[in-house]
Amino acid sequence: MTNKTSFNAENAKAQRTQRKPTGIFAIFALFALNAFAVGIAEAAALDRLKAFVEGTRSGRADFVQTVAAKSGRKPQLAAGSMLFLRPGKFRWTYEKPYHQLIVGDGEKLWVYDRDLNQVSVKRLAEALGSSPAALLAGDNALEKNFELAEGGSRDGIEWVDARPKAQDSGFQAMRLGFVGDTLRAMELTDSFGQVTTIAFENFERNPRLSPSQFAFTPPPGADVLGE
Repeated sequence: MTNKTSFNAENAKAQRTQRKPTGIFAIFALFALNAFAVGIAEAAALDRLKAFVEGTRSGRADFVQTVAAKSGRKPQLAAGSMLFLRPGKFRWTYEKPYHQLIVGDGEKLWVYDRDLNQVSVKRLAEALGSSPAALLAGDNALEKNFELAEGGSRDGIEWVDARPKAQDSGFQAMRLGFVGDTLRAMELTDSFGQVTTIAFENFERNPRLSPSQFAFTPPPGADVLGE
């Protein structure tokens, strides 16, 4: 792999960092996190989450992401689509305002910035852990990695509070919101007080997905950073 990053590329990267969508593993996450639960309609939000993790093997949805800083500056908006296939495979695509692709292929995590023509890569096991992406593409170790509690209701949404047990998960708290049998929203708070909210739309639970949809090959000429 090569690292041809020049001084100008570094400047461009620094400028883009302030505009890029954040909360990737939330994303991933991403974050993500984003499906129908399979519990009965009367089940509490915590039961819905557990049923989702146990019964949802794949998913597909559109999302709208809002990132609000503690300072009160204007929120950052982004939108795109996601796929996941458990265990360990997901594809998270930011389409607006900038194109960015995040792929977990079961072994590695790839992040591709099309405008910079730059790819970063790391081992997937290091990227998941107690991250929000683990709820989508992880190994069902929900209670092992998170402290879970009922989060009450707000605006017609039932919430589950999830706090990672690991100290290096990258975020302080997460909330998952259900409407009926559908997981509709996530809220993630990082160590700087920044809140990332993801609203899911057009979700399909357990669609038939091919493993080839989660393959990634760096484009010709791209700078590849990492493993």
